[in-house]
Amino acid sequence: MFAPNCPRIKWGACLSVNNLPPRAVILGCAGTVLSDDEKRFFAEADPFGFILFARNVESPQQLRTLTADLRECVDRDAPILIDQEGGRVRRLRPPLWRDAPPMQPFGRWYQKNPPAAEAALRLNIHLMADELRQMGVTVNCAPVLDVPVEGAHDIIGDRAFSHKPKIVGHLGRTVCKAFLERGVYPVIKHIPGHGRSLEDSHIGLPVVTETLDALAETDFVPFVMLKDAPFAMTAHIVYSEIDKDRPATLSPIVINSVIRQQIGFDGLLMTDDLSMKALSGDFTELAQQSLAAGCDLTLHCNGEMAEMQAVVKGTGRLSDRGMMRWLEAQAQKKIPEGPLAADAEQQLEAMLKVGMEIASKSA
Repeated sequence: MFAPNCPRIKWGACLSVNNLPPRAVILGCAGTVLSDDEKRFFAEADPFGFILFARNVESPQQLRTLTADLRECVDRDAPILIDQEGGRVRRLRPPLWRDAPPMQPFGRWYQKNPPAAEAALRLNIHLMADELRQMGVTVNCAPVLDVPVEGAHDIIGDRAFSHKPKIVGHLGRTVCKAFLERGVYPVIKHIPGHGRSLEDSHIGLPVVTETLDALAETDFVPFVMLKDAPFAMTAHIVYSEIDKDRPATLSPIVINSVIRQQIGFDGLLMTDDLSMKALSGDFTELAQQSLAAGCDLTLHCNGEMAEMQAVVKGTGRLSDRGMMRWLEAQAQKKIPEGPLAADAEQQLEAMLKVGMEIASKSA
């Protein structure tokens, strides 16, 4: 279990200016600078947090200003999220930020030399966490714990550590622990597993037909190993042998029977982006359905004002249980013990030069 640090958690830091829990929603914004309309809307909506994409990133100074402005809208230290996995899923890119590798090579390297692969992965994540924290970003939507199977859509691909569930879980724990050590919350995704999908859920609604037993033997394993993580993100996938009528994000059966009970995850559960094409229908209703199904937080990413307004309309304040989960999450995050070594990036480059060659030979 991730070691708690309970004395640092305080109710006051979690509440909005009117001493209420924040609204149980995470919202995106349109560009690199907040408009007056966005500032007014965010102040009124009082979201739990915000999420950033490449469209919001221009330079380090601009990004620091944007994250400060987002927090000023809600007058508290709201979580700010990003997808910075490494490889093809990165919002902070060269030349202004480090060229972080994808996760698959670490999994291949691990099979040849576990200690070396883990050491390099940990340093890679420490560097990534420091980059994010310096920009005002406090939550990273990583690691990917999906277990890809042969013939599946490549939307997961090299974002995953391995096709071996226990390696995925083991390296996923290394990532989560390393982020928390450097003051950033990790988000495990896409629970209860996206690795079998034959379709990209950004474009359509995937259906997975495997039995519950088959899923439990493979897909669920990494999530069980990381069930004590502070955050998890749902998969917009129909698991037809569990609930043939609803994707996991909207399914009380999947969330309560599988994610909460069978997997045992009891952290903050957020939806994947409600604006993805896997879901259809009114945004207010989608928000209501996901919360009623058992999600703690809704997520809307594209920054479209009308859509955000509809999601906010369907999203109430964070529940009492959600607040407790947020407090428990805060107890896991640590205050970094000073800066990393001055040559940490050079150390990692030397390690990766060896490790990536090993990984390429074992592909």
